[in-house]
Amino acid sequence: MTSSPPIVWSIAGLDTAGGAGLSADQRAADALGVHLCPVAAALTAQHSQGVAAVWPVPPDPLQAQLQALAEDMPPSVIKTGLLGSVAAVRLVAQCVDHFRASTPPGQDPHRQLALVVDPVLGASAGGAAFADDDVRQAYRQWLLPRATVLTPNRAEARLLLQQAGGHGGPRDTLPALAAALRTLGARSVVITGGDAPDEVPSPHGQAWCLDWLDTPQAQGWLCAPRLDAPHHHGSGCTFASGVAGAWALGHADADAIVLAHMLTRQALAQGHAAGRGAGPVQARAGFAAGPARGGAPLPWLGLGTDLPWQLSLGTPSASDNPAPPGTPRTPPLFAPFTPPTDGLYGILPDHALLQSALAAGLRCVQLRHKHPASLQALQAQLDASLADAAQAGAQLFVNDHWRAALTLPPRMATEAGFRLGVHLGQEDLQALSPDDRARLLAERDRIMLGLSSHSLWELARAAGCGASLIACGPVQATTTKDMPWQPQGEDNLRWWLAHSPAPVVAIGGLLTPADVRRFAACQPAAVCVVRGLGLNAAAMQAAVPALRSAVKLGRSEIGTTQVHDPDLPHPVL
Repeated sequence: MTSSPPIVWSIAGLDTAGGAGLSADQRAADALGVHLCPVAAALTAQHSQGVAAVWPVPPDPLQAQLQALAEDMPPSVIKTGLLGSVAAVRLVAQCVDHFRASTPPGQDPHRQLALVVDPVLGASAGGAAFADDDVRQAYRQWLLPRATVLTPNRAEARLLLQQAGGHGGPRDTLPALAAALRTLGARSVVITGGDAPDEVPSPHGQAWCLDWLDTPQAQGWLCAPRLDAPHHHGSGCTFASGVAGAWALGHADADAIVLAHMLTRQALAQGHAAGRGAGPVQARAGFAAGPARGGAPLPWLGLGTDLPWQLSLGTPSASDNPAPPGTPRTPPLFAPFTPPTDGLYGILPDHALLQSALAAGLRCVQLRHKHPASLQALQAQLDASLADAAQAGAQLFVNDHWRAALTLPPRMATEAGFRLGVHLGQEDLQALSPDDRARLLAERDRIMLGLSSHSLWELARAAGCGASLIACGPVQATTTKDMPWQPQGEDNLRWWLAHSPAPVVAIGGLLTPADVRRFAACQPAAVCVVRGLGLNAAAMQAAVPALRSAVKLGRSEIGTTQVHDPDLPHPVL
């Protein structure tokens, strides 16, 4: 027996052309597999070329709709679209307060009931007005303080802040706009850029769509190549409903926004003509199945207020071209990673165990030396590890202490097979100073960059940085680190492989040969083993052959089971 899908209410307008409003919301909900309850807040007379008239639904029939649903089908998310009146805005706010009043003590009221606000203040095709000054003030007073995610385009963001400017204006003003909207109460804000003019100084001539993301989990430019899509009616509704649906499935704000971005992009690609104007977008299931299976590409997320390094410094994107899962679709910005032939990536806490791992035959290793006694001791460990890895012709990644690792003597770089890499967690990546970023990027031709990722937005940021490899984890529960993340499992690991532009390694909780075999069957570039290698040289000599055999057995199982790559990842936070 299958479980019931989560319930989302959409309180929005009825588009007689079937493109935007409740029609688009329904298609987006179906694509995500959530149950949508359409609540009519406004009736419109419109077609593909504009809106002739708008009639807000009076308070009594609107309240009756909400009350009937509340008695039998309470929502996990309420999404708003065209509301059309101050009375409708206040009714929505009262409804949100009603459901959030039952939040258990100490729990997040947004998780009790999320509110996704698409501030529909005008029609892109033009025509009758959707909102006057009183309605906009009601949004500021009643909805923004309760909003879980606010999804305005640039013109709507400025109207909510009582500013002029429309869709134009400098791109670098958007972070301040989003911050101001969060100050008014919205927990997360994404200012969409599909309606904005192209303004990216891309080195390869591609036009890009830029959304500014500001959430408790992540901030930055969410970017994808712009589609030349003549049929775009309902794209804003689709995006907001995508956020609502992904949130209802359990995804955190930033991950829900990434999925909504992919949903909308695919819906734009599948739009069709209906009437003489712009036709409707068509959201459909499978939008996140990966480019090789006809899905949308993963967007790139920038670091801070910078555009993604891969966009500003990289090579032309081929991310729209299907490729087999797990194969790079964009050349990395940093030196390329060569997956080890035995599929093992050993992570060691000090030089002595790293030396033992090399002696046991590992040729892809990482030095994760967290607590050096002193800077002198750290440098001594690094120098010895670099020398041993160079002599063995291994790939060596240095975790955390990358500045000291860049003191590599030039002669070591000529050793046959030896490659130097830096591995950073996302917290370390975000903590880089401007000088650190400049230094790291200046070395990109000679060093590999490995980045950890635990969520969709971290995967998008790692891709945007042009990483040589991306670690997906924890694939199993681990006690090595105290982390808030849910295990990725085989399903999310396969989703990472289908979307990552760089080789993916699996990490976290891989203690036994059985663990290694299980995840090697997903065909990552390598599996990372920490404690499973043993705590001394003798244990390592015994462990490595068994682990190597487990990788070989796992890799041989491709195509022997009926496991399919997932269309959607499961929530991780």
